[in-house]
Amino acid sequence: MQHFDILIVGGGMAGATAALAISKLNADYNIGVVEAFAPKDNTHPSFDDRSIALAQQSVCYLEKLGLFEPSWPFVQAIKQVHVSDRGHFGKTQIHHQDYQCEALGYVVEVNPYGAYLHQQLKDAGVTLFCPETIETLTQTIDEVVLTLSAGQTIYTKLMVVADGVQSPTRGLLKLNFNSIAYEQGALIANVKVQDGHNGNAFERFTEHGPMALLPMSDSRYSLVWCMENSQLQQYQNMDAAQFIEQLHNAFGYRAGLFTQVGMRASYPLVLGRVEKVVHHRCLVIGNAAHAIHPIAGQGFNLGLRDIQCLVELLANTNKEQIGGYHFTRRYELSREQDINTVMTLTDSLVRLFSNSSRLIALGRSCGLFAMALSTRLKAPLAKQLMGHVIKGNR
Repeated sequence: MQHFDILIVGGGMAGATAALAISKLNADYNIGVVEAFAPKDNTHPSFDDRSIALAQQSVCYLEKLGLFEPSWPFVQAIKQVHVSDRGHFGKTQIHHQDYQCEALGYVVEVNPYGAYLHQQLKDAGVTLFCPETIETLTQTIDEVVLTLSAGQTIYTKLMVVADGVQSPTRGLLKLNFNSIAYEQGALIANVKVQDGHNGNAFERFTEHGPMALLPMSDSRYSLVWCMENSQLQQYQNMDAAQFIEQLHNAFGYRAGLFTQVGMRASYPLVLGRVEKVVHHRCLVIGNAAHAIHPIAGQGFNLGLRDIQCLVELLANTNKEQIGGYHFTRRYELSREQDINTVMTLTDSLVRLFSNSSRLIALGRSCGLFAMALSTRLKAPLAKQLMGHVIKGNR
């Protein structure tokens, strides 16, 4: 039997980062992580590695923790973001120089970064149960008692649920995940561009759904192509040449000439949120707490701000009070406004740019055109992309 101050369920990007951030706050905390899948032992990117976008605010936080280096081979800076509406005159560009920063954000490849984080967990002395899952869970007044699949019983004052959108731990806690399905799915793949990308990212809205290209190492883009669910299988099964032709037909040539496409995958798009981000001696963070459209690349950044809030609360809480009602209630109130803002913004963007009304299309074009003429007008969009959002009162 092992007793922990904090046990994190899920050792992916959010869970591993949370464990490391807490351990750097106070090395005396006894921290455990339960993760179902062993990470790939790979610190070098491959062509098909999936990636995430880190906003500037997220990068600053990770750098303070010593968990990010812009010079890593699996990291690429975003220098400019190009936003356009296919078939309409409106477009705008957001440049890093306009906001006196080295980059608007960075694209990080998940496999090598995940391997790095797991090595850091070992170096930090965090107890890692991997591969391992939770069989039973009981909440008592002072602790959460868990039985693992191997039969071991562990105890913790606070359990942090970070095991993803399909979180089985939410089910054990009987927490509903309220979601609304968009009439679209996302096709993801990496594509190579002939003459490099120069740190350019693209957000392009089409009549079939938004498309995003994020710069990666080795002259690659990470593609997120939103389309009707009925089209996903067709585009996944196309041969490479046909897929690249269709990509150019939909996106154009403003990003350059695409020369190679890797493995393609897809997933359904939903707007979802757990009914409560807290339970008795439990917090829910990251994708286990909220699922948003990838239109603005805010998913992991929102989860990282969950972690920042948790760490700030721990810094101002006596060890004996960790996991108590007042602690979890403060977390709930602190995160409400930021989560509401990001979920509302991303959903509004999807619905605004998916509307075929000519009048609304004209309004969109005028708005993007005005942004192109004024740094001040596009500042709110730029700040959102860089992760500078209202966090609410604490």
